[in-house]
Amino acid sequence: MERMATFTDAVNESLATALELDSKVICYGLGVPDPKGVFGTTTGLQERFGKERVFDMPTAENGMTGVAIGAAIAGLRPIVTHQRLDFFLLAMDQLVNNAAKWHYMFGGTSSVPITIRLILGRGWGQGPTHCQSLQSWFAHVPGLKVVMPATPADAKGLLLSGIFDPNPVVYLEHRWLHNQKGYVPAGDYRVPLGEAAVLRSGNDLTIVAMSYMTVEALRAADYLSERGVSVEVIDLRSIRPIDWDTLSDSVCRTGRLLCLDTSWPSCSVSSEIVATLSMKCWDALKGAPRRIALPDVPSPTSFGLTRNYYPDSFSIVSEVADMLALDIDVEAMRHDVEDPHDVPGKWFRGPF
Repeated sequence: MERMATFTDAVNESLATALELDSKVICYGLGVPDPKGVFGTTTGLQERFGKERVFDMPTAENGMTGVAIGAAIAGLRPIVTHQRLDFFLLAMDQLVNNAAKWHYMFGGTSSVPITIRLILGRGWGQGPTHCQSLQSWFAHVPGLKVVMPATPADAKGLLLSGIFDPNPVVYLEHRWLHNQKGYVPAGDYRVPLGEAAVLRSGNDLTIVAMSYMTVEALRAADYLSERGVSVEVIDLRSIRPIDWDTLSDSVCRTGRLLCLDTSWPSCSVSSEIVATLSMKCWDALKGAPRRIALPDVPSPTSFGLTRNYYPDSFSIVSEVADMLALDIDVEAMRHDVEDPHDVPGKWFRGPF
């Protein structure tokens, strides 16, 4: 059974399912029992499962993460919610030097099964300290698993898998995805960590995307298809571990790679993908792999500056046309769709 639901509903359903399945699961963090429920993702959970299992925390990122580590070592399964990834940087010491290392330092005899929910994404003048996509920081650390769902079904499936994984999982959700709709399986639905998803098959070029850039990739692929270009779109889903088999199979078949990142290009996830697939698929490549990421400067706050800062489906179409030496009118595409650039569409009303 499955139903149409938003990304927000899928996260909420996943949390409720985990709390139902295991009495050792607890869910806490900044604003969790707030009436708005972290953009609606935690609404109603405290009323349903009680204040001992679903509760708020003071604004002390390092402290609340340390509490999660201690609780996990003692046998609980904490789900910790931080409303902005940027503020979680205050807790990097706990995550990197404690949670990520615990299983290894104690010879595999003890685990830290915590799930860290971090919300990222741009829009409405978020600026350089409120919209950073720092997934490569987390993915760089042995002992951590990192996921970035792009669809409502994966929002539920990856979160449930993360909650019941024996070691720490960083769950990154883009605020522009919360209102996305899709079919979500009912019940205890899990998506294995480390498996990418081929969302669209193609023969001319492989696009590897993550998080919100998967949405832009699919829009670009639709436009290119109307012009005879067959693009394969792969959603990474897991940033660590990466599904190298699915990626290399596709690139070795199409011979071309374009990687889309939500962050900056230097030392990024896209850097790792381009480097590794260049080694794995060297003989099959028909041209140099490329990537699309943010300009290597801090994110601007000004609406006037953001217009030329963030890549979108137009950027993707233009890059693919150049890679394939095709004459495609990207400006015509701009006339066909809404282009508010600082939000995903004129319909967008939140979450902030």
